[in-house]
Amino acid sequence: MSRGSGVKIVYACAVAAILVGCGSASAPPPLSRTGAAGAFIRGANGALAQHGVGLGVVLTSKHGQIYGFDVDRNGNGGVLATVADVETFDQDTGQILKTYPSKTPPRTSYAADGIVTGNIGLITRYVQPKGSLYAKRHFNVMNPATKGKFTGKWTPPIKNIEVETAGPNQVSDTTAFFAIELKNQDVPDLFTSNVAKNTFGKVIHLDPNTFGLGNTPQFAQDTTTNQEVAAVSPDGGRVGGAAPLNVVIDLKTGKQKQWSGFNNGYFHAGYVNGIAVDSTTGIFATTTELNAQVEFYNIATQTGTFAQFPCTGSTSQSNSGAGIANDPVNGLFLVTDPFYCNGSQGSALLVYDEQGNLVETITGFKFAIAEPAPVIVPSKRMGWAFGPQFSQLQQFFY
Repeated sequence: MSRGSGVKIVYACAVAAILVGCGSASAPPPLSRTGAAGAFIRGANGALAQHGVGLGVVLTSKHGQIYGFDVDRNGNGGVLATVADVETFDQDTGQILKTYPSKTPPRTSYAADGIVTGNIGLITRYVQPKGSLYAKRHFNVMNPATKGKFTGKWTPPIKNIEVETAGPNQVSDTTAFFAIELKNQDVPDLFTSNVAKNTFGKVIHLDPNTFGLGNTPQFAQDTTTNQEVAAVSPDGGRVGGAAPLNVVIDLKTGKQKQWSGFNNGYFHAGYVNGIAVDSTTGIFATTTELNAQVEFYNIATQTGTFAQFPCTGSTSQSNSGAGIANDPVNGLFLVTDPFYCNGSQGSALLVYDEQGNLVETITGFKFAIAEPAPVIVPSKRMGWAFGPQFSQLQQFFY
């Protein structure tokens, strides 16, 4: 199940609603860290409490399946969307704080695109006109994301788009967006925006033969160099096919540089499932579908290394990783493993350093879908992942 671009694989259900075995084993994995010194967070009574590495509380939305979620890396708030509403929550306790609107307008549903710099939430609002099969997209801002209501509009320079990925970025004023033009054969576009000011940079029209959704393009923003880092499967993830293509795009000029990634294993790499970049070091990581590996690349040198997932061989397709989050404060990549050790311990988060060493394994997850990367707060060494149910988020500490 390793398809889709970020959380947007989850959104497909929202749009539809609107429209009416392990291979040969590698070395044993390191022991899971439980009870180790973790983060200090506020408990339900407001007091600080220390939490060891492992799973925390489970959040359940008020109104069903979740279509996108994020947390403020510099605060205590979070936001999620369901078909019926937008909900804010306390990232420490998992308590739902506010829901908006109090009554869902007819033929309307919602998806959360994320939180950008300044604790600003961006929401896609889908409205199906009377007599039409297709919903129109409207974009609303929540400033701050914990406001519990819309405070403004965001009006991209291209009409009729679906935002596939935003950032992730809570550092610089301008966030990079990858979108497709819905009424123009899904032509892929890249642009930047200061969401708070509703201003936009250059629109970069990408080559649909390379960045079409069939090649599952994955994007991450390098805020230090003002570049977008992308990885795609140039032949649609074909078994025994071409190597993944790594592309670095200058967000000001549109100039690109590219090189081939690792293509290991009997079946080769296949689709790229996830990507994340550390803007402080210029290192990015990817997961690939057919070989259960995670790859690490240096943007400046175009060199890298790779690591085989625990309990897998390079033919262990069903055990491949998916979403990735980067912790630039601690120099870590957090990778979702939907079927850890062939599912014998449920799902897991594998925590790697930037040299490709596995430093921590957190077991016990049950990812509803693993493509959405976990969202994290590096200062707390805490985050949230999608599941166990489609209406739930799982807190964790690493």
